[in-house]
Amino acid sequence: MSGTTAPERKRTFFGQPFELSTPFAVELWERFSFYGMQGIVLIYMYYSVAKGGLGIDSHVATGIVGAYGGAVYLFTILGAWISDRLIGADRTLFGSAVVVMCGHIALALIPGVAGVGVGLVLIALGSGGLKATATTIVGGLYSKDDDRRDAGFSLYYLGVNLGAFFGPLLTGYFQLKFGFHVGFGIAAVGMAAGLVQYAIRRRKLPAVVRHVPNPLEKRRYPLVGILVVVGLAIILTAVLTGLLNVDNLPQVVVAIVVLATIAYFVVILSSGITKEERSRVLAFIPLFIGSAVFWSLYQQQFTVLTIYSDQRLDRSLFGWEMPVSWVQSINPVFIIVLSGVFAAMWTKLGPRQPSTPTKFALGTGIMGVAFLLFLPFVGTGQNGTPLLVLVGILLVFTFAELLLSPIGQSVATKLAPPKFQTQMVALFFLSVSLGTAVTGVLSQYYDPENEAPYFAILGLVAVAVGVVLLVIAKPVLKLMRGIR
Repeated sequence: MSGTTAPERKRTFFGQPFELSTPFAVELWERFSFYGMQGIVLIYMYYSVAKGGLGIDSHVATGIVGAYGGAVYLFTILGAWISDRLIGADRTLFGSAVVVMCGHIALALIPGVAGVGVGLVLIALGSGGLKATATTIVGGLYSKDDDRRDAGFSLYYLGVNLGAFFGPLLTGYFQLKFGFHVGFGIAAVGMAAGLVQYAIRRRKLPAVVRHVPNPLEKRRYPLVGILVVVGLAIILTAVLTGLLNVDNLPQVVVAIVVLATIAYFVVILSSGITKEERSRVLAFIPLFIGSAVFWSLYQQQFTVLTIYSDQRLDRSLFGWEMPVSWVQSINPVFIIVLSGVFAAMWTKLGPRQPSTPTKFALGTGIMGVAFLLFLPFVGTGQNGTPLLVLVGILLVFTFAELLLSPIGQSVATKLAPPKFQTQMVALFFLSVSLGTAVTGVLSQYYDPENEAPYFAILGLVAVAVGVVLLVIAKPVLKLMRGIR
């Protein structure tokens, strides 16, 4: 008899490392709370007081939502820095989840504008730290040359969208039955569930997620404390003097994100990284631009498309009117169905799959096509656009998203210099921040009575950017130095 034994079979999570199930679960619950809240917060702001809202002008409300969304991804810088320099990805994620839960509790319990202000600030701060570190934890489960990597990120994206699907359904239902604050409370319960689940399972994650890649020297702690105090003082002064207000908030966030982006690229490129690492960071610049353009259209699901769903869409189904917030669960349904298909497709194609620059080009261009698809239905009147039309357009949104979003998170971890691992992920999220903040600016120009120019111009610009990215795909791939 042979003395050999059968090789040990490792437990997997749908063919991926089993540890992927932990960030998968926590992101599911975090996105449940995030999108559940976001599904009702805009209508809460612009609905009349008689309907339970705050009666804020819709253009101001969309600007606030866009600025808030931009701030969420802007704060990934802070979360990434804390992770890389102070406490590691695991502890940053856990602390950030606690802050997010407190934000949802504030929205549920504090009435009026004060509750919106406190809640959105806390959620933006916590979500920023959570998003950058969760992505880093997923990336830490794979080697850079593991062909399962993109498929793993697509599967992780499935968890994100399971939460994004159920969140608006439940918060929207409870908002209609019991009011906005109960809806916000449901979001808080969801985040609490994610927090408990992560606390139980975090010990099973690899040690690398608790490692601090580039520890800050303790003698510099006082300087960091002084900078935090000065920054808070500047913000408070700007608010109290009227320099920062709800009317200019989207433009201010865009300006801050642009400056932060330039500063971040300069810091990384001048930090003593190798020639090969510098080339890969330079390759990320056109991908960053394409991503920002993509998100400036995609994130309008939470601004323009919410107003469109309220005022232009026929939401009646067999004599029953679907809640406005439920429209935001349509895209996640497609993601849930198709993310597995895309993951399987990338796995099967392996090294023959399209390069990352090509995927970015297609994602950006298809997003522009989705906006152009609104044009045939201009002029259908109040609540005159058939629901199936928007369902079809959101399907196109989904194709674009799956070509860019999970791929962008994956390539950020592959192109990152080792000592900027989490911060490179934050740089990708800065492109999301910029696009989302621009959404707040663009949405103020949307007019339901004259929407053709809006959809046409934005759609054509995105298509043009996609074409340019496709043309330069090979030079960008060369800069990536062997990474596809």
